[in-house]
Amino acid sequence: QVQLVESGGGLVQAGGSLRLSCAASGRSFSIYRVGWFRQAPGKEREFVAAVIWSGGSTYYADSVKGRFTISRDNAKNTVYLQMNSLKVEDTAVYYCAATIAPARGYDYWGQGTQVTVSS
Repeated sequence: QVQLVESGGGLVQAGGSLRLSCAASGRSFSIYRVGWFRQAPGKEREFVAAVIWSGGSTYYADSVKGRFTISRDNAKNTVYLQMNSLKVEDTAVYYCAATIAPARGYDYWGQGTQVTVSS
């Protein structure tokens, strides 16, 4: 089992920045990839960014490319999502998730953290 705990959400004005953290515990050594997802009210959950736990390769949704940066600190078992130039439409609950194999879906999910961007 892998446990994930997100933190760092909050209220910020448009154009501002936030950094989300996702701390992994349990069998974190088994993690292959960690992703960030978000879900806005009335909308489906969508992919935001992902990072390969060991190799460090990163992937981004087009909507956040150039504004968001995903990174990981293996020593701290933590993945970060640096969000810059935030827009009102970035408002959502942000979740981190982990998978233990390349072809698997995300097996483990955090509880989510609210990000609200005001105009």
